[in-house]
Amino acid sequence: MFTVERHIRGKWACKMCETLIQAPVLPHVVDKGIPTAGLLAHTLISKYGDHLPLYRQERFFARAGLAIPRSTLGAWVGVCGVRLQPLVDALHQEILQQGLLHADETPVQMLSPGKGKTHRAYLWAYTATQFADLRAVVYDFADRRRRACQILPG
Repeated sequence: MFTVERHIRGKWACKMCETLIQAPVLPHVVDKGIPTAGLLAHTLISKYGDHLPLYRQERFFARAGLAIPRSTLGAWVGVCGVRLQPLVDALHQEILQQGLLHADETPVQMLSPGKGKTHRAYLWAYTATQFADLRAVVYDFADRRRRACQILPG
């Protein structure tokens, strides 16, 4: 199911000036990281699309002979979130440009750090109508309802 990709970079040395030249590293989503874009996509789709928690993904990878701790998987998810944020922001702006929006507010319980108590937070989903050319949904989280209402223009 999983494969190992080897990237061999050429290295050259000049005998005259004693300079070493090496081909540049191909860009990765995780700088100097091991995971390929495919493995990161698999992790994100499993987590968010299939609702598979990281501890279960850790077990799945272990059965496949890969020791990937959930802390590493969590770090990858965080890096991907940062890298994908400009795309989310652009998509959010595009959805807000639509003439008509559908929005859904879902209250969720959020644990207050250090207090051991929960309070009500909100998860919002925005999408255009079924007749729009744009087929997308943008989700936004707000720890207070007042902040959630500030997302929409006007």
